[in-house]
Amino acid sequence: MDEDRLFRLSGATRRDARVEAWFAADHDGLRALAGRWFARMLACGADVGGLLHDGHPTACVGDAAFGYVDAFSAHVNVGFFHGAALPDPAGLLEGTGKRMRHVKLRYGKPVDEDALGALIAAGCRDIRSRLAAGY
Repeated sequence: MDEDRLFRLSGATRRDARVEAWFAADHDGLRALAGRWFARMLACGADVGGLLHDGHPTACVGDAAFGYVDAFSAHVNVGFFHGAALPDPAGLLEGTGKRMRHVKLRYGKPVDEDALGALIAAGCRDIRSRLAAGY
């Protein structure tokens, strides 16, 4: 089934110099905010690594991408490649695409940290499940 197909990227590692350089190029604090949530993605397990894809840090289980972060001029996105399939009781996810969803973070606006942490954990579990099913 096409909607179950995984987005595969080779080269994800626990420490990627290009990802570290992306966070180091923080001029307004937004990348630091993104970094906090990217670190949560990497903390999902020893099988999780990161790389820079399309200019933003992307988290993978093995070679299967499950999440990313990106910093814009006034907000940060914490995104999920299969976000449309994730449980979101707090209603944090935005987007209308077939698969992808993101959470938009802005300075000065509170975020439900527990709910976002749960989405990250669910995104990682979802990809592991898809991998186990042979996608």
